Amino acid sequence: MATRSEQKEKRRQDILAVGLDLFIRKGYAATKISDIAKAANMSVGLLFHYFESKEKLYEELIKIGISGPEMIMSGDKSDPLKFFEATTMNILEYVKDPFTAKMFVLMSQAMYTDSDSENVREMLKQNNTYLQSTALIEKGQQNGTIREGNPIALSIAFWAAIQGICQAVAVDSNTPCPLSEWIVDIIKKK
Repeated sequence: MATRSEQKEKRRQDILAVGLDLFIRKGYAATKISDIAKAANMSVGLLFHYFESKEKLYEELIKIGISGPEMIMSGDKSDPLKFFEATTMNILEYVKDPFTAKMFVLMSQAMYTDSDSENVREMLKQNNTYLQSTALIEKGQQNGTIREGNPIALSIAFWAAIQGICQAVAVDSNTPCPLSEWIVDIIKKK
């Protein structure tokens, strides 16, 4: 039998999963705290024992969403092409988990949503994967492994492909993922 703290953590994870699902389907602004409580099969009062507001729940999801790219971007960057190959393989493996696929969708939406809190905007600004990848693309262009072209545009093309795959998997978990080399070919020098 699960301990009280294990039960509490499971319930917290359930709330996060329900909140994530509602935020990506309805949007942050249209999702009410009562919607989250109802979907989590609990009262609004009980939900407030876990998260003091909808904004705090959203901020927690954004923190989780940022931790994934932080982990990915902390890999060995000595060989940019190998970094992108390993990153792509890892992401395509991670998105087989529905929560992770939905998290990519939430993070994409958060980048373009005006209703985010100042905390969320600051977190997103400090963790811009496109910009972090640009320096690696430039390094790969210098060593001849990454195609010529605007490094920012190449970064956007690479991450937009990843994002599109994640969105497709979030909608239908049976969606087949492409091979990682197909994605890497977007930036790889021929």
